[in-house]
Order: sequence, then structure tokens, then C-alpha cells
Amino acid sequence: MSARALRLGTRKSPMAMAQSGRVASLVTKRTGASVELVGLTTFGDVTRADLAQIGGTGVFVSALRESLLAGGVDFAVHSLKDLPVGPVHEIALAAVPPREDPRDALVARDGAKLADLPHGARIGTGSPRRAAQLLLLRPDVRPVSVRGNAGTRLGKVESGELDAVLLAYAGLARIGRLDVVTQVFEPDEMVPAPGQGALAVECLDRDPGLVDLLACVDNPASRAAVTAERSLLAALQAGCSAPVGAYAAGTEMLQLRAVVAGADGGSAIRASASAPVGEAGRLGGEVAAELLRRGAGRYLAMSLEDLSSGEDTQ
Repeated sequence: MSARALRLGTRKSPMAMAQSGRVASLVTKRTGASVELVGLTTFGDVTRADLAQIGGTGVFVSALRESLLAGGVDFAVHSLKDLPVGPVHEIALAAVPPREDPRDALVARDGAKLADLPHGARIGTGSPRRAAQLLLLRPDVRPVSVRGNAGTRLGKVESGELDAVLLAYAGLARIGRLDVVTQVFEPDEMVPAPGQGALAVECLDRDPGLVDLLACVDNPASRAAVTAERSLLAALQAGCSAPVGAYAAGTEMLQLRAVVAGADGGSAIRASASAPVGEAGRLGGEVAAELLRRGAGRYLAMSLEDLSSGEDTQ
């Protein structure tokens, strides 16, 4: 390895910089290697288009991967839920650091919980998954498509434009804004997005020294859990814009629960199963097959025109 600082590619949003900074600190602490952050702008950061219409999967990832392949950075950190599920030629998933809280959080004015909000309350979210499950809990509220980073979304509540917003709890923790959370949804209430709360560390697979170095921040339990969740997503042939929730947890045995919800929140199909952690990929495929057997395909094919895409809270 060179004595120069390793260049870590990251999106420029406050949340992305914060989470990448934590990975950089952890790498330095465990290996002694110096790391510098390189902020990059992705297509998902600059477009105002509805991501569901332009292929939401990967729009926050491609610029970082392009910089990796071009030699502009040595490794990159992504929100793992933003990664397309298929393998990428020449790029290795070197590490999945310890996963943070995967749950979804409500931020509403005056400390309100979901049950306290008035009929027809306007609740902002950029996620079809969140919007669909929100309507399962409160069919009378109105999900409103929003874009922008967490600060922008919180501002819409503070200004009164929205009654509340739904965001990832882990994302709010990373930017130090847990003080605004008014309700946290348990996974059996609102099933998280596959990979939510986890990070992905990528580098070129042709640099085995760097792959080995970055493995110091890998957490096997977190990797197994997200492998099950992403295997389910792959088997469903669904991307991050689909109304799919999946959450796996466990040490020796993984339990995976999943939901595919109708975009209108009228109904949902659920399935769950368990398997040893070494069979995480098989577990995801098994639960996906059960969801499809129960008719989830009709929801995956359903138009999402009324809902924005992407789980981006950065």
C-alpha cells in the first residue's frame, strides 16, 4: 500500500459526508491508514425528475463507481439500500460495516405521533415503500412526494408545508437530528427497505491489498442480514423504487420478514422464514418465492405514478 492518503469517494450531502467520515475514522483506527474524503455529485443529487420514471436504482451510485473505475478515488461509501442488487464487473463489495438502526421515523410538528395527525394530513416521503405502508396504518392520510436532503424535508414540516415527513432513523442519527423524531416504527409496523441502516464499502477487485485492508471494517452479521434482504429483492426483480420491505436479523439463525404492498396502501402480501446465517442468499430467494406464490407480482407490476421513488434521505 502507498503511504499517501486513501481517497474515499462520497456524495456531498451532509448525511453522506457524515457516514463516510465515520467509515474513514474506523479504517484509520483499525489500520493506521490515512483517509481523505472526496466529495462527488451524482445524477440523483442534481436531477429534479421523479426517480421512478428514470430508473431510481443506482442514480446515487453510478458517479462514485465511475470515479473508482477511472482511478479518481480508491474506495467509495454508499448507503447500501441505494446499490443495485447485481454484481458489478471489477468492483468488490469490500465491507459492510456494523449496521445502524434500520427503522423508519416520523417527524411531525408539536411532537405528534401518526395517530395524532388530523384526517387528510400531508406526510412527505420520497419512498413508495414508506408511502404504501403508511397508508396501511392510516388510510386517511395523504402521502406527498418530496425530494431533497433530510434538512430540506425537515424544513417543509417546520414551515407548515407538510404535517410530517417519514425518514430513516439512522440517517437522522448520522446528522445529529434525533431530537426531531416524534415516532419510531418497529419493523413489524413498517418493514424497512432492504439494506436500510447499512453502508456499503466498495473498491476495485483488482487491488487485493485494499480489499483486505477494508475488510477490517466488515461486520459478518450485518453482511449476512443485508445479503438475505438483497437476495429477496433480486429474486423479485425489484429495485429500490418498488414498494418492497425486507428485514433480516439474527446471529446464528437469520429471520427474514418481507412485505410487498399495493401502491395505494389498500393491501399487502407478507412472508417470513428463517435459515442459518450461512444460507442468507437462499433464505432471500425462498421468501421471495413465497411472496410471488401469494400474488405479490401484481403489486410489483403496478404503476407507481403517484409515488416518488428512492429511499434517499441524504
